[in-house]
Amino acid sequence: MTHWPAERGGPPRRVLAVIPARGGSKGVPAKNLAPVGGVPLVARAVRACLAAPAVTDVVVSTDDAAVAAAARAAGAEVVTRPAAIAGDTATSEAAVLHALDAFEERAGAAVDVVLLVQCTSPFLLAEDIGRVAEAVARGVADTAVTVAPFHGFVWRDDDPAEPGTGHGVNHDKAVRPRRQDRPQDLLETGAAYAMDVTGFRAHEHRFFGRTELVRTDPARVLEIDDPHDLARARALAPLLDTAPAGALPTLADVDAVVLDFDGTQTDDRVLIDTDGREFVSVHRGDGLGIAALRRAGLPTLILSTEQNPVVAARARKLRLPVLHGIDRKDVALKQWCEEQGIAPDRVLYAGNDVNDLPCLALVGWPVAVADAHDAVRGAARAVTTVPGGHGAIREIAGWLLGPSLDTLPDPLPTSPGK
Repeated sequence: MTHWPAERGGPPRRVLAVIPARGGSKGVPAKNLAPVGGVPLVARAVRACLAAPAVTDVVVSTDDAAVAAAARAAGAEVVTRPAAIAGDTATSEAAVLHALDAFEERAGAAVDVVLLVQCTSPFLLAEDIGRVAEAVARGVADTAVTVAPFHGFVWRDDDPAEPGTGHGVNHDKAVRPRRQDRPQDLLETGAAYAMDVTGFRAHEHRFFGRTELVRTDPARVLEIDDPHDLARARALAPLLDTAPAGALPTLADVDAVVLDFDGTQTDDRVLIDTDGREFVSVHRGDGLGIAALRRAGLPTLILSTEQNPVVAARARKLRLPVLHGIDRKDVALKQWCEEQGIAPDRVLYAGNDVNDLPCLALVGWPVAVADAHDAVRGAARAVTTVPGGHGAIREIAGWLLGPSLDTLPDPLPTSPGK
């Protein structure tokens, strides 16, 4: 990591990013653990901070054991927050000051610049974190904050003399100037703040002295405060999340594969004849991909809600174990993992609809097929390029096995029409 020089020489500056992440939340239960793009919000924030070159250390302040575990797994240090500053009325500044003191005592070294980074802003970029840190570390400003261009007309209804009557806040409602004729308003994104430590300790507030406004992309501005915000974030994740090299799983990342059936191995359509028998369409390429997973010795399971003979018939054809007619797929998946001695975070689960969401939240590699429900795509860590029933499983097998997909010997006798 880069250690930015002090303004007038001297030793390198130490830049600490603090991510407050309580366990409780009234708007969204366990909000900071909610997955967006298949990654818990707290882990997304940790990864963004770790990727910012100006940041030298990352700490998560929490009162929750599960949040602490997720933070450590993502690469952050953890400071346990006392109950006195962990309630609904506690300020972020109090959490940052406590984490700052605890970190300096633990590290035996002083911090020069401290950052407040909110994990409720899931699309915050490492470059934006770096820019707020640099503004203070280089001595350009005492504090810095991420902002985004804002062109809206703001109204308020707070006049007790005229209840229900709105008035303009940043405009005269009788005058509607063109956007280019108005002053540029900037919206505080709530995502990242940087403060000079000496000034922060003196003022105990995130703003003092000269404040640098770091402009960010308004398309990425989203704060998760309620379930609707979370749903929007999950829908946007496939569009806003970039896929860096190594973003797709390999055989080294996965110890087992669990596959939904309808809509994942099929195109989600059902044909019914006059006797009520159901027929579905599958893709031969998926059969070849599953055979390759079997040849690689990777435990693979079909897990389906449907109690349908066609599911069991397909499993027999593929020579795979199957659990179907399952109401609580996540419970069945957890039990299967325990029986197999496989950690859930080493499991790839592929699904397409909302009944797959509990399983996606349980595993380390949640995967959605290309035509999956928006909520599923948003909860996935990876998304196939082809729809369910059109070779999506073959594509997943290709991620895991790479060039060896078609070369591994089959440990079982082959059968026609595999």
